[in-house]
Amino acid sequence: MRFILYIFIAIGLVGCGAEKEIDVTADWTVEQFYNEARNELANENYLTAIEYYETLESRFPFGKYATQAQIDVAYAYFKFDEPDSALTALERFIKLHPRHESVDYAYYLKGLVNFERGGTILDVLSERDLSDYDKKLLQNAYNDFRLLIQRFPNSKYGADARKRMIYLRNELARADFKIASYYAEREAWIAVANRTRYILQNYQGSSVIRPALQLQLQAYRQLGLEELERDTQRILDLNYGQKS
Repeated sequence: MRFILYIFIAIGLVGCGAEKEIDVTADWTVEQFYNEARNELANENYLTAIEYYETLESRFPFGKYATQAQIDVAYAYFKFDEPDSALTALERFIKLHPRHESVDYAYYLKGLVNFERGGTILDVLSERDLSDYDKKLLQNAYNDFRLLIQRFPNSKYGADARKRMIYLRNELARADFKIASYYAEREAWIAVANRTRYILQNYQGSSVIRPALQLQLQAYRQLGLEELERDTQRILDLNYGQKS
């Protein structure tokens, strides 16, 4: 009998533990939700902030707070190192609110997400060579910043976007030069010629122009294209004053 009593007590304790947790946000107003989400975001509690923003929009789908939550949650995802979720949130915001006063910020944040995409704690400890990363990610970031400047030339984010575009353009040039060098190591001279021609056409002013010309000269020499070789040598002589 005592054994049976223990069983009922144990079942009762399990039942109490399995009771649904009290939702402390059940009676929150939309303003309270938004303020609490902002506080959590400021305190770098990104996951809690994301939960609050998403619950806010779910319970209060209309109005200025829901709209702001849609873009704030994207920033929270960005800081939480969830770039895919951040980009999805930003694309949704842009689609739903193409004339919102913060839509330029949405484009800017898209660029930042792609700019930082793939980063790790090692980036803090050593210099980051973006040209070693997926070129598509570099191009996506560049395109995002370019779109911002084209659509919102007077945006307060434009100056920083332009600086990042200059940096990214140079990194894209370096990425293509590494590809050209890879082909040269394997004596794929047609591929070298094509890749260096692309660099010279698209990345004038970048840091790899001179080595690209030198590599192009080597490719034309190996391919026996004497006229193109002379043209490239002439460009090197005029711009750098040295025979290669």
